[in-house]
Formats: sequence, C-alpha cells, structure tokens
Amino acid sequence: MQGHRDGHGFVSRDDGAPDIYLPPNEMRAVLHKDRVKVRIVRSDRKGRPEGRVAEIMERSTQPIIGRLLQESGVWLVAPEDKRYGQDVLIPKGATSAAKAGQVVVVELVEPPALFGQPVGRIKEVLGEVDDPGMEIEIAVRKYSVPHEFSDACVALARTLPDKVRPQDKVHRVDLTDIPLVTIDGEDARDFDDAVYCEPATKGRGKTALKGWRLLVAIADVSHYVETGSAIDVDAYDRATSVYFPRRVIPMLPEKLSNGLCSLNPEVERLCMVCDMFVTADGEVDAYQFYPAVMWSHARFTYTEVAAILGNTRGPEASKRRDLVPQLLDLHGVYQALLKSRHKRGAVDFETTETQIVCDENGRIEKIVPRTRNTAHRLIEEAMLAANVCSADFIAENKHPGLFRVHEGPTPEKQETLRNYLKASGIGMSISDKPSPGEFQAIAMATKDRPDAQQIHSMLLRSMSQAIYTPINSGHFGLAFDAYTHFTSPIRRYPDLLVHRVIKAILARSKYQLPALPTPGEAHAKLARRLEKNLASRVAEPGIKPKKMNAEGMAWQAAGLHCSANERRADEASRDVEAWLKCKYMREHLGEEYGGVVTSATTFGLFVTLDAMYVEGLVHITELGGEYFRFDEARQELRGERTGIRYAIGTRVRIQVSRVDLDGRKIDFRLVQEGQSLQPRPGPDKGGAREGKGRAEFSDRVDAEMPGNTSYKSKVRQHASAKPARNAKAGAKASAAPKKAAKKRR
Repeated sequence: MQGHRDGHGFVSRDDGAPDIYLPPNEMRAVLHKDRVKVRIVRSDRKGRPEGRVAEIMERSTQPIIGRLLQESGVWLVAPEDKRYGQDVLIPKGATSAAKAGQVVVVELVEPPALFGQPVGRIKEVLGEVDDPGMEIEIAVRKYSVPHEFSDACVALARTLPDKVRPQDKVHRVDLTDIPLVTIDGEDARDFDDAVYCEPATKGRGKTALKGWRLLVAIADVSHYVETGSAIDVDAYDRATSVYFPRRVIPMLPEKLSNGLCSLNPEVERLCMVCDMFVTADGEVDAYQFYPAVMWSHARFTYTEVAAILGNTRGPEASKRRDLVPQLLDLHGVYQALLKSRHKRGAVDFETTETQIVCDENGRIEKIVPRTRNTAHRLIEEAMLAANVCSADFIAENKHPGLFRVHEGPTPEKQETLRNYLKASGIGMSISDKPSPGEFQAIAMATKDRPDAQQIHSMLLRSMSQAIYTPINSGHFGLAFDAYTHFTSPIRRYPDLLVHRVIKAILARSKYQLPALPTPGEAHAKLARRLEKNLASRVAEPGIKPKKMNAEGMAWQAAGLHCSANERRADEASRDVEAWLKCKYMREHLGEEYGGVVTSATTFGLFVTLDAMYVEGLVHITELGGEYFRFDEARQELRGERTGIRYAIGTRVRIQVSRVDLDGRKIDFRLVQEGQSLQPRPGPDKGGAREGKGRAEFSDRVDAEMPGNTSYKSKVRQHASAKPARNAKAGAKASAAPKKAAKKRR
C-alpha cells in the first residue's frame, strides 16, 4: 500500500505492473505500507486500473511518528507522514510521559477497521517539534534507519586497540616511507583512501612502456571487523552510513570510523593496497593487491590541491613544497586516465550538486553549489581504476562476490528517448542496443544548444539505477565490463565484503558468507523488484538462465539487502533536506525569484530557483487562463491558443506562494514568463534557453545514473488521482470550497 495525503491510495504491484488506484472508502481498513491483495474492478477514463481490497495479507510493523494531541478529552496522534491518512487513538493509560504537542513514536495495538480508527500506545517521546535536529530524529524512525549500536557491538568496540600493534604488522608490506596522502573535502571526518603516484617504466629497450605507478591505499576495515562478530552484524544491518546535514549515522562505531580505520595524518594505519601500472594512454596494464601498513604524510583538501595545481608557485604550494612534485604526478596519471575515459565513451554529464549550510540550531543559513574541481576528478579517476581492478581480480579468480552493476535503458525508456530526440529535431538518436558512447556523443553534440539542459535531463532520466549483485553484467554509465566497490569500506558494507574476498584469494582460500538475515519488510518491495529485474537481466533471448546454487543465492540476498538499504539511506537524506528547505522557504513567502523548469508534468511544472537551489511546483492552474496540453514526447506543457510552451530548461520568474511542511511541498506562483516561452523554432535553433537546472547523481565517485525512482515519488507526492488539465478546470475545482466557506461564515 502507498497511501496518499488526500485520502486515496495506490497498490504497488509485486510484478512491476502499473499501480492500482484505491478510492478513499477502500482505505478505511488499511494503512500505508500494509501488504494487501486487491481485485481490479474497473478502469478510469485514462485506462488506469482501479481496485478493491480483497484481503489484508500483512500489517506493517513499522512504528508511526506524529504529534500527540488532545481533542475533547480524547488523546490521539496525528501522523507526521500524511500518507497514513488516519489519526491514531491513544488510550489514557498509554500516553507514557508525553505531553500534548510533543513528537512521539507510536506502536499500533489495534489496526484500523471499516468503522474504527487505529489504536496505539506511545513507545518513545522524541521531544518538541522545534527542537534542533528533530527532523533527523523523525527521519531515522520513519525510514527504520538503525541509529543505535547494539550493546554487544559497543562492548566489542571497547576491546579494540587504540593504535596499530606490532602483531598487526605481520605479513604486511611496509609503506610508511612512501608519501601517501589523503585528499578529501573540508568537512570530512573519516578518511577511507590515500594515494601516491610516480613516473614508471615497464620493461626495457624498445618494448619499454612509459607510464605511471599509482598506489591507492584503502583502510583495512576487515582486519578489525571479523565475519559474524557483533560489529559485523550491526554493520550488515545498516549496510551504509547515512549522511544528513550536520550529522552522520555511521556504519561502524566511532572508534573504527574516526579512529583505527581512518587514515589520519602522521599515524600508522593498516590498509589494503591496489598497486597499478597505468600507461600513458590511461590503460591499467598491470596491478596487484596486498595488505600493508602506511603513514599518511599529509591531509589535503580538494580546494587546496586545486589551488596548488593551478599555481605551483602560489602560497598554498609554498606550504607543501615537498609534496608538490607528487601532486603533479597525480595530475599526470589523472590526465592519462581521462584519455581512457573519453576513448571508451563513458557517460559524464556535468551537474550542479548543492550543500546545505546550517547554523548551530540546525536551521538553514544558505544553500550553495558544490563545485567540482580538478582535485575531485583526480581522486574519482584513481578510485575508479582501483574499483575496476578489484572487479577484474574477483572475476579472473572465479570467486563469488558483489559487483556494482548498472544496466542501460530498458526498451520502454529507449523508445521514450527516441521519440523525444526526434521531436526535438536533434538529428541524432540511439541504436537498439545503445552504448554509453552514444549518450555521451549526444550530450557533447548538444552542449551548446539553448535547450541543452532539457536534453541532458532526458538522457539521465532514461538510465537505470545501479545495484549490487553477484551476476556481473558491467557498468553501462562508466563503460566498464566489470566494476565493483572497493574504496569505501568504512561507509559501505559491499566494499567490506570485496576486501574479504580479495584477502581470501590472496591466501588461496575461499570466503564464506555467514548466515545473513533476509531483508526486512521495510525493504521487501524493493528487494522483490530488484530480484525480478535481476532475473530479466540474465535471461538472454532463447537462452534459459542458470539456476543459482545456495552460495549464489546467499550472495544475491546480500546484494539485495545492500541495494535496498542504500535506497533507504537516500530517501531518509532527501526527506530531511526537503523538510529543511520547506522550513527555510517559510521565511521567504511572498518573495520573487528567478528559476528554471526542471520537469514538466500533466499537473504543472517543477521549478528550481537560481539563487537558492530549492525546487517547488507551479500548478497548472497558475499558468494563466488558457488550455495547456502535456506533450509527452517533448516533455513540455504547451498552450493551445498562443503556443507558449514550458519545457525543461525554460526560464521563469516566480513568487513563493505556499509551503506545506508536513507534506514537504513548496508551491510557486508564476509571475513572469521567460523570454524562451515562445512557439518552438525550427530544429536548428533549438528551444528553451539554457538554465541552471540540475540532475543529482546517487554517488559522484562512480557517476551512477539516478533512474526514475525519486522522480516518480515526487510526481506521486504532488499529483492527485485526477489532476486538473488546465487553468479553467482548476479554477472551477477550487471555487466550490471557497463558496462553502463563505456560506459557513
């Protein structure tokens, strides 16, 4: 069940078919996230299925978060997540120590019925709604993010040493004399990776290859986190660290994440090293893995390294004079790796990512763009090279493990993209089996067009989401035949598993996964969809896929769990950011800003503001008094009378008209139409003017495409069951409640 704040709901089908609409009267006995069996009874005028609940198969066990209220002597909790649709009754003896108005966590004791509200008891009191950090406390419980380590995990962490001991160095290569350095952001607290580079030659005489020796040293988490230990169990349960503004919920206890496993400067640390020889053309000609002990010679920031590379005689360079030659060597290998990237045609769209700057009370001070400089790209290419070597090492040794798989667009998405490219008059398209190079070629050919933002957004939207799976089918976006995650074992559990597999291969043994719990109900839907997609990926036409053995199934379960928890972390982070942005924009009601259209739908336009990087909805009723039709091929709204069009990349001026904190929604009102809002010119002149819209990557390091998951949830959040198709229809719909209110007054 997927509830809707307006009272109706949708059944998200296990088989991936279109959602089934449930009217409000069918939602009385069910709640958001229940598992149900429904019967399709009719289709609406657009052919969408409508159903009735035939059976409630399983009640969601997830607690409900909301505010405790008292009305006419009756205690109840109004859910913070409006998709639940019903208030929860609280008996007098079940209010715990909570006071009216406080945010509480409720455990249901009686589910809803056709003629009765759900009944619950207060399980936890979070505090006042305006307390600093309350939005994070709500999100971690709303999305069931584990945020407290078990007692066994905490006790085991206390027994770990404070520094590297002599016995830990046995059978390790001593790299303490190699000037490895870390390069991270200014606000980084833990350091997964360190790098070193020097010019090198492979072979002798005329056949000698000139290139670079590149060392990527990664914190050796697997040395301290033993398989099946209490720390390992908690780490698997979390599967990833979750990042919020001003707070991180780590995958590992702080003693490991910020201490023993963090490559802090000027202390000994254990690491796993990928030692590579990179040719002048950027090809990794040879590599080897080995455990080592290292000593970080410096902690650099991206800004500092970019400044040094930009001016080797500047003030930043003078402070790090001894390490400047090494940074220049790192830049040299980066340029070589970049050649290889361009040659294989990896997708690389430039996007604008943002950073929320908060004050001490957790309120937004400003939202600023994150600029990617040469240092960011340098580290990215080094990490990509190490990840590719890891995948190749596992595949060559035929050891089971987790690959990071990113599929190309599905046939349906390919057709949508072809129609769009044709309608836009670009003169280029994609083949039946497109390569990433085709996408990159279109992006490069259209980068100077006025509607480049719109084209790049559609290219991104046609991509799939990357997952973890034991079946290797390559990484489409990065154009790699095999790819995995090796470089962040502090914050990602799949990387920890990859380290264990590599160690097992080096020891000529085999790593056995422990008995792992299956994904919880909170992730069951996503796990089922991933499993279905996985089955379709391995099934070539006319070829029956091989059945997995027990070991393969265990690795697949681990991959599904890690993929589902990765989505959960993203959703929780987006929820907090949306709440903070809504809170921020409440202080700017009535103000006007310039912005750019980032998506068009049947019910309106999503606009991102230039100055604040905040997104809101301009409903179709706010577009003026004419009939607007949604053109799916061009992804735009077009006025039938004037030909005015609103497409991705169109510049507009808006006024902030409404902020719904509970619904995480911001509404805009159109104030001024941009100069680009004219009938479409010929194919050679392009369309909308270039804007500052953005498309977010789920992980910048391996440049993964976001797919349509967040886009669909955004559309479902704002759209009603039957959205108004034009301004006149919307005006009629909104007139009735106003008249009724006047009559009551």
